[in-house]
Parts: sequence; structure tokens; C-alpha cells
Amino acid sequence: MSYRRRSARVLLLDEADRLLLLKTHVDPGDPAAGHAWFTPGGGVEGGETLAQAAARELREETGLVVAPEELGPAVAYTSGYADLGWAEGVFRDDFFHYRVARHTVDAGGQGADERAYHAGHRWWAPGELAGSAETVYPLGLAGLLGELVAGRVPGEPVRLPWHH
Repeated sequence: MSYRRRSARVLLLDEADRLLLLKTHVDPGDPAAGHAWFTPGGGVEGGETLAQAAARELREETGLVVAPEELGPAVAYTSGYADLGWAEGVFRDDFFHYRVARHTVDAGGQGADERAYHAGHRWWAPGELAGSAETVYPLGLAGLLGELVAGRVPGEPVRLPWHH
């Protein structure tokens, strides 16, 4: 299948089993438009593998340097049609899983566009994520997080619901 955009993302867990999510403005020019929470990651650039893109995005958005091969295989994906204004078509996000003892987020590597949308970050405990009324992407993330925290890493990537 030909995708309009491929993205590679990382489910980054710390030693307390908390997941890092980045808070993003829906419209940077209008803070009242709200926000959503996303895993670190973004678009795959020409010639990159999914793991290379995930490692690059993790470094740019959080300051964490990880070799692509340390990410292992993807654990989940979501795909579907969207019209985001700047792009329309079928999108696909692939998710890798990585653990750290702890990490202090440094968003200094973000590009100008990313900085405009960036509204902070938070480490989420599984129960907080499952009980939150916040908008979190991908859908179904709380269930997958519970499995990963329990040490049950899927042998094949799990399909998560599309969110548009």
C-alpha cells in the first residue's frame, strides 16, 4: 500500500512504569482550541528505516539518544484515512517500545514547526492514562501500556484503532 505519510513513534517507559507523552496544541495560534497527548515520534524521512526515524525523532523531541537497533521490532501500529489540511490520504504510525531507568526530557532538538505545537510533556502511570479524560493518541494506548508494563510484549505488532 502507498501511504501518504509513515510515522515512527516510541512508547518510552521509565523504571516506575510510566509512559512519556508529549502535549501538543491543536492550533498553536489559538490555545483555546485545546491540546492532545502523543507519543514521541514523527514522519519517516527519505531513506530512513522505521527504527532510524523513531530513534531520530526520540532524540529531537526528548533528547534521548538510542541506536535504532536498540528499539527492537515494532509492537503496534495504527492506520487510516485523514485530511489534516496539510496532508490528505492514508496514514500509518508504527510504535516501538523502549525502557529507560529515568530520563530528563530535553525538547531543544525540535524543529520550528514542532516547537510551535509543543505544549509540554508528562510521564503517565498506567492507571492515570486509563482513567484520564484527556485526548490521547493512539486510541487503545492504555490497554497496550498495561500489557507492556506486565512484561507481555506482543510477538507481532498489535493493531490499534485509527483516531481520525
